[in-house]
Amino acid sequence: MHFADNFIIVEVMRKREYLGQLELMVLLAVMRPARDAYGVLISRDIAEKSGREVALASVYAALERLERKGLLTSTLGEPTAERGGKARTYFKATAAGIQEAREAHATLLRLSAGVPALGVSA
Repeated sequence: MHFADNFIIVEVMRKREYLGQLELMVLLAVMRPARDAYGVLISRDIAEKSGREVALASVYAALERLERKGLLTSTLGEPTAERGGKARTYFKATAAGIQEAREAHATLLRLSAGVPALGVSA
């Protein structure tokens, strides 16, 4: 392999954006089946499944980042009287988002294999 080839590989690696923990949790909450995902529900789901309270503003910031990265799409629902005529924004994972979640999951499984403190065998 030539020096130029190594440079290209490093440049490709630099362009890759890895998900932070909150972004991954938000992406996974959006991907949960059989429901429409919107901010409050996503925040509640993360709190229930992780045991950690997450500020709603942090969830919305993560949703915006994920959408900018092309991992989610959003659609505006119908205005409802219970929300004072405001519409909810619903989120859905894109094919790229699903692939990113799969890759993150596989990476965590590989990294945790053989870690004695986790009780996981290799």
